[in-house]
Amino acid sequence: MGKYRYKRVFLTVLDSVGCGYLPDADKFDDVGANTLLHISEVIPDFNLPNLYKLGLGNIIELKNVGKNPGCEGIYGKMAEKSAGKDTTSGHWEIAGLIVTESFPTYPNGFPEEIMQKFLEVNNLKGYLGNKPASGTEIIKELGEEHLKTGYPIVYTSADSVFQIAAHEEVIPVEELYKICERTRKILTGKHKVGRVIARPFIGKPGNFVRTERRKDFSVSPPDKTLLDYMKEAGYDVIAVGKIEDIFNGQGITKAIHTGNNTEGIKTIKELLDDDSINGLVFTNLVDFDMLYGHRRNPEGYYKALVEFDQAIPEILSKLKEGDAFFITADHGNDPTFKGTDHTREYVPVIGVSPYFKKCFNIGLRETYSDLGQTIAEMFNVKVKNGTSFLNLIEK
Repeated sequence: MGKYRYKRVFLTVLDSVGCGYLPDADKFDDVGANTLLHISEVIPDFNLPNLYKLGLGNIIELKNVGKNPGCEGIYGKMAEKSAGKDTTSGHWEIAGLIVTESFPTYPNGFPEEIMQKFLEVNNLKGYLGNKPASGTEIIKELGEEHLKTGYPIVYTSADSVFQIAAHEEVIPVEELYKICERTRKILTGKHKVGRVIARPFIGKPGNFVRTERRKDFSVSPPDKTLLDYMKEAGYDVIAVGKIEDIFNGQGITKAIHTGNNTEGIKTIKELLDDDSINGLVFTNLVDFDMLYGHRRNPEGYYKALVEFDQAIPEILSKLKEGDAFFITADHGNDPTFKGTDHTREYVPVIGVSPYFKKCFNIGLRETYSDLGQTIAEMFNVKVKNGTSFLNLIEK
C-alpha cells in the first residue's frame, strides 16, 4: 500500500495512440510503425502543449516540437505482453490480465460452417459480404444491395472481429443488437473472436453514413481483472465509452456509453465534479482508432489529439486531494502505415496527482499490467500480473 489514501483514479485510454514499434513487431508485420511520430511528421504545425507539459515530450521526441526537458507529470512507456494488438487484449492487459493466445482472425472471411450457423440462429435467408473490408467502403459497395435484399452485411478486418452492418430502416438497431447477441453465442472454441460488432448506418446509395449506435459484444475476460477486484472490495468502477463492452460488463458498477470523444471528454469532466465517487473511472476515447487510424487519416487523428489536449487544463483544475489521473493507450494504429490494421507499438503512460512527484520517469515497463497493478495498490487490492510503480512516483 502507498503512502496516501486515494479516493478517485481516472484512467483514460486514448485508443490506438502508440509511440513506436515493439521489438517483436516483425511477427505482426509492423516494423517501422510509430503512430505519434509519423503524425507529427505530416502535420507542419504539430503541437500538443498540454500533453507536453505533462511529459509526452520526454517519452518520444516528435517532429516540429522536439524534446521537453521539464514536465508536471510522471511519464514512461509500456510494452504489450499479450499475444495480440487488439482493443480487447490491450484493455485486459492494462487491467492486469495477460492474453497468452491471440484471438482468431479471418483474412479469407468466415468459414461456411460459421456462416450457416449465423443464418440458422438468426432465421435469415442470406447475407452479403463475408470478407475483410473497411466498414465505410463495404457499405458503399454493398449498401444498395442490402436495401434491396434486406440481408445483413458481414465483414471482418485484420482484428478478431465479426462485424454486422445494417441500415437502420432495413434492420432496426435493436434487432441488429439481437442478431449480434445470437451470433456471439455461436462463436466459441476455435472461433471465439474477440468482438462481434453492430455497425448501423443510414442514408441513401452514394451517401451512406455509419451512425454512433455501434455496439460491441465482447468475450468475457477468462479471469478476474482489476475491475473485479475493486468491485469486490466495495469500490466504484465506472466505465465510460466502450469499456463496458470490452469487459462484457464484468467488474463494472456503472456504465456510461458515449458516442464520440467529445462526449467522453465531457463525461470525464462531469465525473470529476462528483465527489461521491470512491474508486475507478475507466474511459476509452475511441475516435483516434475508429475514425482516423483505421481510415489512415493523420489530419483527423491530429485534430482529435488537439481536442483532448485542449481539455487537459480544465481536467487538471478539477483534481483534488486523493485524486490521480492517468493517460495511456491500448495499441497503435499508425495512420501513415500500410494497410488499415492496428500496429504493434509501445504505448505512453502519463500520470498526475497531488501525491505524485513531478517530471519523474517510470522508464520502460515490460507489460501494460504494471499500470493496473499500480492502481490496484492505490486501493489496497492486487491483480495477478504486473509490477506496481507506486513506490517510485509518490512524493
